[in-house]
Amino acid sequence: MTSPLDSPLDSALVRAARRQPVTHTPVWFMRQAGRSLPEYRKVREGVGMLESCRRPDLVTEITLQPVRRHGVDAAIFFSDIVVPLAAVGVDLDIVAGVGPVVAEPFRTRADLDRLPELTPDLVPDITESVQLLVAELGATPLIGFAGAPFTLASYLVEGGPSKNHENTKALMYGDPGLWHDLCARLAQISGAFLDVQAAAGASVVQLFDSWVGNLPRADYETYVQPHSRVALAAVAKHGTPTIHFGVGTGELLPAMGAAGADVVGVDYRVSLTDALARIGDGYAVQGNLDPALLFAPWPALEARVRAIVEEGRAAPGHIFNLGHGVLPTTDPDVITRVVELVHEVGAR
Repeated sequence: MTSPLDSPLDSALVRAARRQPVTHTPVWFMRQAGRSLPEYRKVREGVGMLESCRRPDLVTEITLQPVRRHGVDAAIFFSDIVVPLAAVGVDLDIVAGVGPVVAEPFRTRADLDRLPELTPDLVPDITESVQLLVAELGATPLIGFAGAPFTLASYLVEGGPSKNHENTKALMYGDPGLWHDLCARLAQISGAFLDVQAAAGASVVQLFDSWVGNLPRADYETYVQPHSRVALAAVAKHGTPTIHFGVGTGELLPAMGAAGADVVGVDYRVSLTDALARIGDGYAVQGNLDPALLFAPWPALEARVRAIVEEGRAAPGHIFNLGHGVLPTTDPDVITRVVELVHEVGAR
């Protein structure tokens, strides 16, 4: 019989997310599943990104690789934020060196007809992958994830990655009714994707809002927060803790927490001390080492890691992470060394 201590629900990461006492500061890295690992590049040879995300054998292997190598406290489900969009029939591709590219950008009300609801029968491979991973991981929790409505809308409206999001903002401000209808559909898709993963056994889920830092707080609260709240609420029936992360979101942190997160992700531009002052003590925090510091000499990197762990002690819960994703040219051995250091200095 499995004891409670062998359950991922009693792991340091889940306990930190729930603002419960932990034996050590848990650590995982965004984009740890692949990116910098040679074993990832080998297994992905000749296989496109979207295909990789829909093959349970590859998803399982790639998700497990960083857990084996680095000894991190959680696995992050290997997928991409546009996978659920492709699953409902959006014509898109993930182009190497570019990112998601949508064949026909969404600009009019008629385009809403191309966004049906996401139902579990459209992603049976996701359920299978999560179940395989949960069986393999044992006491190590699996983090499921989805893209947030604003970021998904940006890809759909722009047709791909954008620096200025001019078409997105033109639609959002120029036709608020269409904008809210689009985001409502995306909230259902994001929420359903999170729900599928939580129902299959993911212990935590994270909602990524990569581009929302381009908005002022008042506009975030009007045009984005209600839809992110719907997506995050989709896993409430499972009691699954939620993490809400965005890039360049220092001004939005309180509002992102208020969208329904248990954990507020903090990027590297804001210290955890400042983030805690902004959001209060009702949330755990996640972060927030600058990914570029993994290239610095060890004494400089070590000092920053120690400082972040110390800042995190003031939080009701702290999950150590980068303030964005692992860069592809990062030395994997440095990542392993950081994990060991966090476990050493984060012992409680």
